[in-house]
Amino acid sequence: MIKIEYAKVMNLEGAIRGARNPMNSWGRIDSRYNENGDYILGENDLSLAIRLCRAGSDHRKFIRQILVSVDITAPLYWWKEFDTYKVGTVANSTSTMHKIHSKKFELSDFSCDHLSKTALEAFTAYMEFMELKRKHFVETKDKADWYDIIQMLPSNYNQKRTITMNYENLLNMYYARRNHKLDEWHAYCDWILSLPYTKELFIKDE
Repeated sequence: MIKIEYAKVMNLEGAIRGARNPMNSWGRIDSRYNENGDYILGENDLSLAIRLCRAGSDHRKFIRQILVSVDITAPLYWWKEFDTYKVGTVANSTSTMHKIHSKKFELSDFSCDHLSKTALEAFTAYMEFMELKRKHFVETKDKADWYDIIQMLPSNYNQKRTITMNYENLLNMYYARRNHKLDEWHAYCDWILSLPYTKELFIKDE
């Protein structure tokens, strides 16, 4: 399970302007904002952006200036893999340390979409035990209960993070994870390709 919300792409204008700095070709800028406030690349600018991306990482520096902010809710087992892309990304997450006991444990708090019937029955019993521990901690503030919750928290627990990153991060993730066995990565890569101009910039003729 993965949920992607509140995605916002920023500084496309600045990135394109900077891409023209090496050749002093600002006079060829033909991109404009539309009535919705979206920056729409003109034919000249899109052609330049594609050529720079095709020329390799030394030439596509401008995409590192295209910023993305997004809220992602995903299981801890997915975040563990996402965290290999720490360079150039910033995240604020919901806190298991401070808030794990603040609400009742429910199945919707976990990614259970691929569990078999028998596994789901076993997991439901496990979650009910976690809920008993949570209630007892709320009533008694016994730290032993809190440690039980923290150390028994399964990797399919869904955590929400607000992420800031750039198009270079997304490009690296896309090519590293597009054929991954986890469905979450396929959904994430599909989201990447839904962002402005990522298909044009990222997808080479294959």
